[in-house]
Formats: sequence, structure tokens, C-alpha cells
Amino acid sequence: MLAFIGDDHNAESSMFSHQTDQVFESAIMPILFPASVEEFLSLGLLGMEMSRFSGLWCGFKTITETVESAASLVLPALPTIIYPDIERPLHGFNYDPHLNWPAERLEFERRMIEERVPAAHAFAYANKIDRTVFAAPQKRLGIVTTGKAHGDLMAALKLLGLDEAALSALSISIFKVGISWPLEPRGIREFAEGMDSLLVVEEKRPQLEKQIKEQLYNWPADRRPQIVGKRDRAGQILLPEIWVFTPEIVSKAVARWLTDLGLDGPFEDAMNISGRETRNASEKLVARTPYFCSGCPHNRSTKVPEGSKGGAGIGCHIMVMGTGRRSETFTHMGGEGMHWVGLHRYSAQEHMFQNLGDGTYQHSGSLAIRQAVVSGTNITYKLLFNDAVAMVGGQPVEGTPSPGMIAQQLFAEGVKRVALVSDDIEKYRNDGTIPSETERHDRGELDVVQRSMRKTEGVTVIIYEQTCAAEKRRRRKKGLLEDPARRLFINDRVCEGCGDCSVRSNCISIEPKETAFGRKRQINQSSCNKDYSCVEGFCPSFVSVVGAQLRKPDISHVEALEAELLGAIPQVNVEPVTREYSILIAGIGGMGVLTIGGILSMAAHLEGKGATTLDFTGLSQKNGAVTAHVKLAPQPRDIDVPRIADGAADLLLGCDMVSAVPSIAKIGRDKTATILNTEEVPVAAFTHDNDMYFPARETKSSFVLASSEQAVNFVHATHYALKLFGDTLATNMFMVGYAFQKGLIPLNLDAILRAIELNGVAIDFNKRAFAWGRLAAHDVAKIDALIAANTSQPDAPLDSVDDKIEHFAKELTAYQNAAYAQRYRDTVQDVAARESKVFGAPGDITETVARNLYKLMAYKDEYEVARLYSDPAFKAKLEAQFDGDYTLQFHLAPPLLSRHNKATGRPDKITFGAWMLTAFKVLAKLKGLRGTAFDVFSYTQERRDERALIGEYEAKIAAVLPKLSSHDAASLEAILNVPDMIRGYGPVKEDNIKKARQAWIELEAALDTPMQKAA
Repeated sequence: MLAFIGDDHNAESSMFSHQTDQVFESAIMPILFPASVEEFLSLGLLGMEMSRFSGLWCGFKTITETVESAASLVLPALPTIIYPDIERPLHGFNYDPHLNWPAERLEFERRMIEERVPAAHAFAYANKIDRTVFAAPQKRLGIVTTGKAHGDLMAALKLLGLDEAALSALSISIFKVGISWPLEPRGIREFAEGMDSLLVVEEKRPQLEKQIKEQLYNWPADRRPQIVGKRDRAGQILLPEIWVFTPEIVSKAVARWLTDLGLDGPFEDAMNISGRETRNASEKLVARTPYFCSGCPHNRSTKVPEGSKGGAGIGCHIMVMGTGRRSETFTHMGGEGMHWVGLHRYSAQEHMFQNLGDGTYQHSGSLAIRQAVVSGTNITYKLLFNDAVAMVGGQPVEGTPSPGMIAQQLFAEGVKRVALVSDDIEKYRNDGTIPSETERHDRGELDVVQRSMRKTEGVTVIIYEQTCAAEKRRRRKKGLLEDPARRLFINDRVCEGCGDCSVRSNCISIEPKETAFGRKRQINQSSCNKDYSCVEGFCPSFVSVVGAQLRKPDISHVEALEAELLGAIPQVNVEPVTREYSILIAGIGGMGVLTIGGILSMAAHLEGKGATTLDFTGLSQKNGAVTAHVKLAPQPRDIDVPRIADGAADLLLGCDMVSAVPSIAKIGRDKTATILNTEEVPVAAFTHDNDMYFPARETKSSFVLASSEQAVNFVHATHYALKLFGDTLATNMFMVGYAFQKGLIPLNLDAILRAIELNGVAIDFNKRAFAWGRLAAHDVAKIDALIAANTSQPDAPLDSVDDKIEHFAKELTAYQNAAYAQRYRDTVQDVAARESKVFGAPGDITETVARNLYKLMAYKDEYEVARLYSDPAFKAKLEAQFDGDYTLQFHLAPPLLSRHNKATGRPDKITFGAWMLTAFKVLAKLKGLRGTAFDVFSYTQERRDERALIGEYEAKIAAVLPKLSSHDAASLEAILNVPDMIRGYGPVKEDNIKKARQAWIELEAALDTPMQKAA
């Protein structure tokens, strides 16, 4: 029987748990440490045979380098099993049916310690599981390794220039331990005999080092070698016990060990350069962190009311931690809420929410709820019923429970209240399996339900029912679930960029859109899972497009010229692989990064070369970063470790520049070539940071600074993929083709194409993407001319201050009239004249006023919203994105028609049909009534505030201009930029107006402080 111990476990402490929990007869587990794929196979067979022979379990320590890697290998011959000739007890070493548990548990322990462990040791010694891998002619110095550390050692010796001849000259032998615990004594004693010093190289805790010292402790002083490992002879740290080993770390330790022994060599230099420090990217750069899928139930279910706290646990909901949603604690599977059970009696807080998945509930979470009931804790479990085990592939929950079954069990356990909350609560109205006392609510009422639950003493449960978004997407693709014929579209001209849609939906498919009017919002239709929560944002910019299909770009002209263009790509003279060649690929999960690694390694295998891949995925399936380390070499044995060391990459393929930032440390100056996709893909942080700056320029610069301008190639690969294929999935293979044509992938073209075929997925698509990438590297101008890549967008941001002023003035003419626009021009020109007098030319102050004054003067009342929907540009944008015979629905909250919702504290939005387009045209023509006695909308508080703000801002401008100087320009600009905070509609805008007026008070007070005046 094989058991697996994770890399984050200490093997010694893990084994201790097995020694004390003797449920099975074979309670000691020898740990086998394979250092390579070949050794993994050989040790696996030997381990199983040893288990059969001795009656003990055996296990492998599984780590990323072995579990998440692949390699070309030469299959080793089956090991010849040697069964040691030792005395066997009459009852044998294996299961004895005559032995009773637990009555004879002491006999169990005796047999384990006195019979089975010695049998395992005898088997290990007879089959040389622990062995000398290099023996120097003279026994003087020895290095003992195990597992991954052995590969790190062999790579470290190469860094130090210590080949077999050098090792022989220095009298250094190497011993590889195959079973790290319990250590077989004879083999290590025979190796240590005659040695002056032993260096033990192992990861994490020094459990092997301690066992060696125990074995040699009673040797006479003149025979006992000096043993160092985690610390040197002076007690200083030599090999760290934290994080992971790298060849650089090991090489530095070996160099220090040899230097301390007084040996001559280039070890002093190695100590100075081998411990390369990781470069830290600029703090201004953003990170590609994993996050909830578009439409994920957790976007809503993990929210807790103001004043409450929540707990996380095992499941996707753990990603709520660190997002500012007041869930900052977590626990192991089955322990959900138990920390609160222990803490609640000592806390002034009276209640806590605890997230719990349906899979975890079925596994062990129900026991946590039972314990909470028994303890009398005030806690509300939010049990997500998402119909799938989402984190590991979307399998059905074991036992396939239903919300009704769970509710019955909860009441039977003593839960005080159970509420079923769903995105489609109507399907449960007549469900007879649900206990009658179960409350039923639409998901929009979740906040109200939670506030009620936290006032109830005892344990309460909210069953939040909504199918996993990723699983919905899979089922829709397979035709197993209806795909709603409705998509949402944001009219960016109506959008205020307030971000309320992101607040309500927490959805990553709501993305920033930079326009001439500032940052607005758009929906990424490719990632949208049609949850529709975003429409609940208090904003009239959302439109439902019913019955539409996404318009695919017309690429017929591209396909017509494809054969001609791709056929003319010149062949590349590929340099043969003569050494270890390292390629690091970084991108977004789900976009084919790991596939690229597999294709390149298979191509190398087809050429008879050695290849390894090592994948780091984490939560990449949740929009996170993923990297693949690919190594190529003439032979498999030429690669010691699959991980690429810092500064050792030959090619960095940044399929997403944000995901590639952590890999900057792998860049070696004068060594690494970098190819970077310049697409600015939004990160998850944008969902809760409305004004987040995407540092594209700084990110690109960081790669150049790490190497040189000549070594970095910037490619707008995603743009080309969309224009050429209408699909961003072509991006990564396009990048591979680009790198190949640049001569940066030392593989033959035929081998790569054959590997794409063997991959068996979208073969023609991937071959074409690869070929177009080659063409881009050879002559990108041909592609630009073909797809008109440089065409500017009509709503693209404006650069010059003068352009912005004129643009906004024309808009104000359309908004009201020429006189209104002239009022705007006069004010801005006064600011420009004053700034020119002080600084020589209009600049940031003028730009700030031009932008903010326009924003306040063009407040979006009913007439303006109607005008923007009547503008032909709206229809053009719809037609550019959608195709088919579709109809439109508008989601509005007219102040004279909408009812106030007590649950949300906001007016309810009403859905209007396509006839509203006609109404918009009529209403737009009535803009002349704006602000007059006949303007029925002008009497609301919102409209009064909007008109008042224009005068307030003009007064601020007049007050600020006389104070303008080079010293206080930044402070004055901050005051003049306050209106940028005033975004949104209705209650959202009302809150922002209050914040803006408070900001003015604070900024003006700071401007007039004595300290400021003294400065």
C-alpha cells in the first residue's frame, strides 16, 4: 500500500503520527526519496516489494518537482529483487489473523520495532536502495543527499565546475539515501568509514542529519567524521530549513564547506556569486492573483453585513480572504467555525458567519455544525450548494444531496433556523423535500436574511443555492444546460465609471474601458457567464441584448491570403542543443501555457533530445498566473533538476506580461531573450479598486532593465490573435511561432508541428497560429497592413489639452447649446492663461479643470441619457459586437416611477422594452426644458445638487487661481480634481457628493495650515 506525504510536511513528524495511530498492523512507514523520474520508477517497485517483504507501509514524499513535472527518460531495466536471507519468525512479517487489536497492541508494537523494521533495513541494504553514486579514489570527504536535494547537489557541482575528475582530486564521494526514514544503518556506516567530514544536503528539517549523527555517535573520535548540514562547524546557518532549495543555495553551501576545510579552489568566488538574490519587481507593478470566476456564486455568498465578520475554509471561498470583505480567518476541512466555538466566550463580538461548501459539508463539515450546536455558539453557516466540487474538476458531490435533504438533516441536528437562498427561488416553492419551516428567499435578499440570522441565538444556516459558474459554462457547451439567449451590454457614454456594478456583482468580466471621457466599464463577453448580477448596479447604462450572438470578425480577406503569406516565410537555421537550454513560459490559467510546455518537450523527445517540464499552477483555473519551466538538453541525463534557476533562463515567453513579472528573477543579463505580449489584461484587483492604475509602461520597463532593450521583444499578440482568428486562444501559440522564427527555440520545425498533431486538440488552429506568429517575427508590417492594425478607435483617449477642451466644448453644445459651451471655454481659457503665466504653458491644472468642469456641466439627467441612447454611435457599438435578430431591454429607475426598496435602501430598477428607443428620441429633443420651470425632473434633490456643484466648482477655480505657484501646484490640483470623485447615479452619486464636499474641506484646511504657510 502506498501513502503520499506532501512537500509541506516534515517526514519525521508525519511518521510520528503513524506511530501513535496504530489502527493498522503496519504502522511504521519508510519514506522513499526519488531524485529523478527513472529512480521514481525503480524505487516505486522496490518500495512495494519491501512493503510486501517486511509488512510495513512505504511512502513517497511528493513535491512539485516530481508531481507537477514530466520528462523524457530512458526506461530503466526492471530491478533484480534480492530477498535477504534473514531469520523469519514463525508468524511471518505480514498480517497475522491470530493477533487481536487492541487487546494485544503491545505485541503489535514489539513486532513492528523488533521484527519488521530490521527486515525492512535488511531488504534496503541487500537491494542497495541507499547507495554510493560516486566514489573518489581516496576516502576523505563525503556528501550525503536524498530526494530532490540530490538533483540540486548535482546541478550545484556543475555550477562549481566540479566534475568527476575534480571530485576525485578533492577526494569527495557522494552517497544517495533512498530511504530517508528510518535510515538503514549498515550502508551509511560503510560510506562514512574513513571519512574526515560529511556534508548532509537535505530539504527542510535535518531529520537525515540527525539519524546519521545517531548512527555514528559512539564511534571513537579518531574514526568519527565531522558532520555538518543545516549548520556549519561554527554553528552558523549553512543550509536553510525554510522555503525550497535551489542549486545556487547548495553550491554556496558546498563552497563554504570546502573553504572551511582549507581546500584550495574557486570556492570564494562561488560563495559570492552563487547565492543570486531574487530581483524584486517595482512595487508599482500589479499581480495576477486568482479570483472568483465570472458569475461565481461566491461573488455574492461571501458578502457579510456591515459590522459582522466571516470565516473561510477549504474551497473556492477561501479566495475571499484579503479582499476587504471582512473574512480574514480560515480553518481546515471539517473544522469550519470551530475556532469561533473556542473563541466566542472570550470575545465582545456576539456572532460570526462561516462559509462552508456543499462538498465539504458532505465530507466532514456536518460534524462541525453538530459541534457548534452542542457548544451553544451564535454562528451562521453559509452553506453554498453549487452542485459541483468546483476546485478539483466539477465532479458531483458524493451522495448527490439536495437542498431539501440538507435542510432536513440540519433541523434534525438542532439548528435553530434554516433559510434557502437561490438565484431561482421559484423552482423550490413547491419542493416537498424541503421542511416547511425552511425560509425561502431570492438571492437579492441575502443581506436582509443575514442581518436577521445574526440576531438569532444559536446555530443558523443559510443554504445558498446557485450552480458553480465554471460548471454552468461546461454544461452549456455540452448542451446539458440551457444557454440563455441574453447578453448584457454597457453603453459607455451613459456609464459614469462609478464601479457600482462591480460592487454588486464582484465580477471579473466587468472590465475598465479607457475613453475620451475617462475610464468607463465594459463587459468581457468571452468570459461572461451570464449571471446578470452587474445589472443591479444603480446605473442606466446596462442594456439586455436578447436573441443575439457575438459577432465574429470577418477574416475572409485574411484566409484568402493566408497560403500566400505563410508559404513565403523563410526557414530558420536552428542551432542544435549542445547544453541545457531553459525556456520559461508565463501566462494566464486556461490559455494553454501548460500545453505549450508539453508540445515543446514532446518535440524535443521526437528529436531524441532530453526534455523536462515543471508546471506551477496554484489556482490558475481561477484566473491566476501559471508558469511552465521547460528544459531541453542533448540527453535526459544532462538535466539534473527541472526548475529553472534565477538568472538561468535562455528564453522568457511572457504570454501575459503581468503573469511574467514574478519571473523577472529568471532573466540573466546577456543571456535571456524575452518575448512579451503587451495586451493589458485587467487583474482581479480592479473589481474592488475602481481607480486602479495598470502600470503597463512600468511593467515593460522592468523587463528591459533586467536585461536590455535589444533582448526584449514586445508583441501585441492578443490583438493579432483577435484580428486574425477572432479568438484570444490563438495568442500563446502565436507567441511560440514568433519565438521560433527569432531562432530562440532550438527545435526543428517538423518536430514542433508533429508535436502539435500528437497533442490532438485544435490541430489546424494551433498550426495556423504558430505560422502567423512566425510571419509576425519575420515581417509584422504585412500583418498590420492586412488587418489595418493601426486604425484608431473613435472613443480612444485624447492626448493634447487643446484637443480635450475643444472636444468637451463641442459635446456641451450638443448637450445644451453654444452659449453653454462658451461658458465652459471662457472658464477653462482663464485657467490656461493663468497657468501659462506661472509655468510658461497650460498643463496639468488646465487639463484637470477642463475634464472636471465638463463632467459637472454635462451631468447626466434624463434628457442627456436619452440623447446618448439616441446617438447613432450607440447602435454602431451594438452592431459591432452583436449579430442576429435581437431585441433590446433597458434597465432604468425613473424617479417618478420607481418604488423604494426597503431591503436595499434604493429605488428598484424597471425593465423597459425596445420601445424606449422612441421615447429616448422624444425626450432628447426636450433638452431645452433643462433647468427651467417646466423641467419636471429638476425638482429632485439629485438635480439640485448637480446644478449647485457647477457653481461651487467655478467658485473653487476662482479662489484657487490667485494662489497658483510652483510651490503649491500639486495641492491646488488636488482641490480642483475633487469632482472626479463624483460619479454614478442616484444614491451612489449622493454618497460620492458627500465624500467630495468633505474632501474639499480637508484639502482646503491642509492648504491653509501654518505648517504649509511656513513651508
